[in-house]
Amino acid sequence: MSLTPVPVARKALLDSIPGPTRAETLPLAQCAWRVLAGEVKALRTQPPFANSAMDGYAVRGDEMAEGASLTVIGESAAGRAYEGSVGPGQAVRIFTGAPMPEGADTILMQEDADGVGSPVIRVRVPPAKGKFLRAAGLDFHEGDVLLQAGRVLDSAALGLAAAMGHPTLPVRRKPRVAILATGDELVAPGEPVGRDQIVASNSFSLAALVEKAGGTVIDLGIARDDHADLASKIAQARDADADVLITLGGASVGAHDLVQEALTRAGMALGFWKIAMRPGKPMMTGRLGRMVVVGLPGNPVSSIVCGHLFVLPLIEALLGIADADRDRSIPAILGRDMPGNDEREDYLRSELALMPEGWVTTPFDRQDSSMLGTLARAQALTIRPAHAAPAKKGAPCRILPLR
Repeated sequence: MSLTPVPVARKALLDSIPGPTRAETLPLAQCAWRVLAGEVKALRTQPPFANSAMDGYAVRGDEMAEGASLTVIGESAAGRAYEGSVGPGQAVRIFTGAPMPEGADTILMQEDADGVGSPVIRVRVPPAKGKFLRAAGLDFHEGDVLLQAGRVLDSAALGLAAAMGHPTLPVRRKPRVAILATGDELVAPGEPVGRDQIVASNSFSLAALVEKAGGTVIDLGIARDDHADLASKIAQARDADADVLITLGGASVGAHDLVQEALTRAGMALGFWKIAMRPGKPMMTGRLGRMVVVGLPGNPVSSIVCGHLFVLPLIEALLGIADADRDRSIPAILGRDMPGNDEREDYLRSELALMPEGWVTTPFDRQDSSMLGTLARAQALTIRPAHAAPAKKGAPCRILPLR
């Protein structure tokens, strides 16, 4: 069976989803880092009135001249506008954000006036006409579309939505991702470990990736190498209405690798299997009704690398983010000589150093896919394309940042 290149496999996976998750309307306070399900229009104009950008005096711009004398007739503060009009030779004491009184069109900063606080002030540094005045609608007008569907609601977007007058927002429901570890050799952390067993770790790593991307995790625990147990766990994922089922381990075709067969018995339509990458070759995808299935390798590093390359974009696609399939790599420079590569694209755990010439990436000597300690120390994955020629230290490359 031929190996599927990473970009081809990722696009096929994202194309296989039935569509983004449904929309739900939430209070603004619960929308941080959620993804908008529709465009958002301004319900009001901002600012709703002309106001001052400085503490000073509201004046008539045509009268501004060095030494000019002005009579202070009142005060305008935020939330308390001056109700009268500014006539010739007059000024109104004004503070930042306060409404501009009728008749005035310019702000004289208090630093540029003599006699601040007195009934009469003098212009020391004349401002240009219209200076330091914020016009009504300077930021936006009622009806303006300011946020688009697919926007992640970060602090700036949330503040803008609030300023537009929205108490609630339509957001995508968090994708429900069921995670199932498989294998007789696995035990949960804290449980007694038999002579031939290891502690299950992959599900915790993948759960962190899913939550970081905006999904919510359904932990299915560990399934034994038994068709009945696997069938029961797969049924639990369907009963929980999971959007995605991630299996960990057992996706190959060895005598004890039962996951693919169990999923096929449950009705899965296989998408692709075996990726032209290292680590992560035995990855599998498919569809079980509306549920997307991602079968990740059992080796810890393999599963996490595949998580970065496939699971993160999948969650974003389910959230309606338009560029979920974007290239997330950045340019760097090799910190060591590298040998030529075969038909599989390599993702090498590496250290980073920021030098005057840019990011310098140095892959670790040992890249065994079982070594989580190396992954925890890695700051990036150095990408070596398939069939890459040998490269010298200092050669350009691409990296996938991890932290």
